[in-house]
Amino acid sequence: MASSSLSSKPFLRTDDGCGIGFLPQSDLRRLSAPTVQISVRRGGAPRRLEIQATGNKFGKYFQVTTSGESHGGSVDCIISGCPPRLPLTEAEVQYELDRRRPGQSRITTPRKETDTCRINSGIADGVTTGTAISISVPNKDQRGYDYAEMSKAYRPSHADATYDWKYGVRSIQGGGRSSARETIGRVAAGAVAKKILKLKTRTEVLAYVSQVHKVVLPEELVDNKSLTREQIESNIVRCPDPEYAQKMIDAIDAVRVKGESVGGVVTCIVRNVPRGLGTPVFDKLEADLAKAVMSLPATKGFEIGSGFAGTFMTGSEHNDEFYVDENGRTRTRTNRSGGIQGGISNGETIYMRVAFKPTSTIGKKQNTVTRDGHETELIARGRHDPCVVPRAVPMVEAMVALVLVDQLMAQIAQCEMFPINPSLQEPVSPSTPDALPAQFV
Repeated sequence: MASSSLSSKPFLRTDDGCGIGFLPQSDLRRLSAPTVQISVRRGGAPRRLEIQATGNKFGKYFQVTTSGESHGGSVDCIISGCPPRLPLTEAEVQYELDRRRPGQSRITTPRKETDTCRINSGIADGVTTGTAISISVPNKDQRGYDYAEMSKAYRPSHADATYDWKYGVRSIQGGGRSSARETIGRVAAGAVAKKILKLKTRTEVLAYVSQVHKVVLPEELVDNKSLTREQIESNIVRCPDPEYAQKMIDAIDAVRVKGESVGGVVTCIVRNVPRGLGTPVFDKLEADLAKAVMSLPATKGFEIGSGFAGTFMTGSEHNDEFYVDENGRTRTRTNRSGGIQGGISNGETIYMRVAFKPTSTIGKKQNTVTRDGHETELIARGRHDPCVVPRAVPMVEAMVALVLVDQLMAQIAQCEMFPINPSLQEPVSPSTPDALPAQFV
């Protein structure tokens, strides 16, 4: 199996009497196992401690585990907990991966990858079986030699130094797991989550670029009720307004030719959200959404509803007053809450914004420090996006969809175990059978 190179200083044996045996550098390949076993001896028979790998799994009920690195053999994901009998094809997953893949246009990284996916398990006769779904995407266009300098010095604001300080070893080529290439597994799993939301609740997740550097799309130019994916995908920057899209493209082009980078903001809306998703206190819906999108590479900020702007308002200005619509449903006249109140969805459109920093790896000389602690200068090489936000759009959508499916499954399991209270509650599924595909009726 192909793998990216590892670089490390040798591990040292402790002298505090615990006698923990560390692996020498020549045996680092043994660390690739799912668990690492360490013998601990303290004046008696040795005890076996087992350290579970962490940070690679997301979700409680709809669980996604990802693996793979920028210059490894492949990037993969395993989905556990997917409902059976869900119609699913590789083409549906590939559509989302194509939106994420590199080399789409001049304002993205020039790395050429087809990101062709293969579903290895969990599908039979075109539907999910309820067992684990394994999806794999091979890496093809690898240039490990571009990263020779990074084996000696740290890229400013990148994860090079912190990975060394945490693990004492890191994958040099492409940044390893800190590379945005790991998001392939998220986007693939997100495609499955979106399909579940569409069929079960008619929920639609749409994200778009609302800011690039100093070019900010005015909120009033986007109608969240009528916004379509076609509008978003009509240009290479994924901004639904043509005039501001061109301004954003020009801003990226201006820094791209200088070897610089800029950041921006991705706005995400979720329409037709069932009421009741989310749990009080620690599993509030906005808390889960914040963690999900902030786990994406290069994220630096999260807002939902009025966000920080709400701090400039009074209570009477900010409160979303209730009314009864023409169908007899209780609604809110405004949506400063962003579709979530008390950590629970209220049925209005969920509205959030995610801030992304400028790409860390740039083609300009910067001051840094070598791995052995000497000050130096570095010009980073490799292929990188001058602005990450156009390709971050499907990543944000994927993480939001994963959260909603997880919360949807929790809502059905707990609050629809017994008949609902129809005077106060609504079922999460559409009320009419013809709103669902035949296999779900």
